[in-house]
Amino acid sequence: MSIHETAIISSKAKIAESASIGPFTVIVGDVEIGEGTVVDSNVRIGNDYGRVVLGKNNHLFHGCVVGEVPQDLKYKNENTELIIGDNNRIRECATLNTGTVGGGGKTVVGDGNLFMAYSHVGHDCLIGNSNVIANAVSIAGHVIVQDKVTVGGMSGLSQFITIGSYAFVAGFSCLNKDVLPFAMASGNWATMRATNKIGMERGGYDKESVQAANQILRVFTKSGLRREEAIDRIEKELPASDVRDLMLEFAKKSERGLAI
Repeated sequence: MSIHETAIISSKAKIAESASIGPFTVIVGDVEIGEGTVVDSNVRIGNDYGRVVLGKNNHLFHGCVVGEVPQDLKYKNENTELIIGDNNRIRECATLNTGTVGGGGKTVVGDGNLFMAYSHVGHDCLIGNSNVIANAVSIAGHVIVQDKVTVGGMSGLSQFITIGSYAFVAGFSCLNKDVLPFAMASGNWATMRATNKIGMERGGYDKESVQAANQILRVFTKSGLRREEAIDRIEKELPASDVRDLMLEFAKKSERGLAI
């Protein structure tokens, strides 16, 4: 175990033998750090009330703050959590908060994500796997980001929305509605404008799958039909496929409405 002599480590912390803690880092309270995780200088992890778990082979860069209490006025020092998986990169000055009792008590981050400098993940968010959250993106509380999503720099995601897998959000966008899987969204307020063809191709989807996603997206955004009518038309006119079923399932479950 490599812990710099200037680091301040909580007596409650559990740090794996192969982890590394840099100079002037402060670890507070109940914190668990997994094998191979690298914590650079001037990082703060944890808080006096909750629990923070970092899995294996994460890299926390200079100045990030991971597991501080939520920025919610209703929070009264309850014991809540931030759970982070493996192989994540949390860049300079990024912030990730623990959950709130009202939101389930837990903020969860999966594996293989990149949080660029000055990005923020609010309380009770559920962040999946292999996402890219670019510089200065602000994710409010209770947001779900599924898998392999890219959110461009300086964008803002309002509370309780969901971004579907393989979606792309352009930089400087503001979102207050859900974005379908495989869609590209931009604007203020953002709307879905195209299919994320490049993201789908990089994810191994074939030409037919891309075409299916494009057809489905056009029905939702261009037909003028209400959501229920659009779903009914897609189910009747387009053959079942993994892409179709994923997009329809997402649309049916959307509580905030779709960004159209």
